[in-house]
Amino acid sequence: MVEGARVNKDITVSLDWRDQVAVVTINRPEKRNAVDVATLHALRQAQLEALERSARVLVLTGAAPAFCAGADLAGVHEDEFHETLQVVLRGFTQLPFATMAAVDGPALGAGAQLLVSCDVRVATPSSVIGVPAAKLGLVVNHWTVERIVHELSWPVARAMLLTATTYTGEQLAGFGSVHRLGSLSDALVWADEIAQLAPLTIAGHKLALESTAGLPDVDELVRAAREKALQSEDAQEGRAAFAEKRKPRFNGS
Repeated sequence: MVEGARVNKDITVSLDWRDQVAVVTINRPEKRNAVDVATLHALRQAQLEALERSARVLVLTGAAPAFCAGADLAGVHEDEFHETLQVVLRGFTQLPFATMAAVDGPALGAGAQLLVSCDVRVATPSSVIGVPAAKLGLVVNHWTVERIVHELSWPVARAMLLTATTYTGEQLAGFGSVHRLGSLSDALVWADEIAQLAPLTIAGHKLALESTAGLPDVDELVRAAREKALQSEDAQEGRAAFAEKRKPRFNGS
């Protein structure tokens, strides 16, 4: 049984407990769980509470019909958004216990970033995962590129980032990038099993794994490219096309 369900509609994230498994749910179904600054702060608080209560596993999921459809574009320009997103992403990697993404539906943009920041991934076969930045005139940061390469593989990273290709859960499972196919219920069964493992072993192994993945310094060339794209006419066109549900017309400026 999940105990002590805590739902705050103002911050749109719930933290539920089943024994020592923390279940964190992004709960903005009307936005397909797109994250804004308030939601990111709520996710960070959920991480800290799970740490304080000595969780053995944290499962991140989204309320139907999506895992997370990306960033709420109304806030994507704000420095606070990018800074807080990075804190949340790295927060999942720094927790001393296993984190799991349980994906059912779209995991796009920021959703894909959340997915790769988790240690293991369970997804339904038809879930769609990708980074549509090239359709919006945006450039993701260096940390995200490195993480996608490490977690999903070079070929998948190149296709996602350079051609805006999306993959289903079933396809990524074939590459080993999604560890198991299944529903949230299946993910929770696995989480319960992981919670029975030796916690100090998990903490030590996770620390070693993260140290081998590395945390790249911010490359000034990448930073400059991101800022140039963010301030470009193409970025404005990408957001306008998204809002108007039409194909963007990019001109490279």
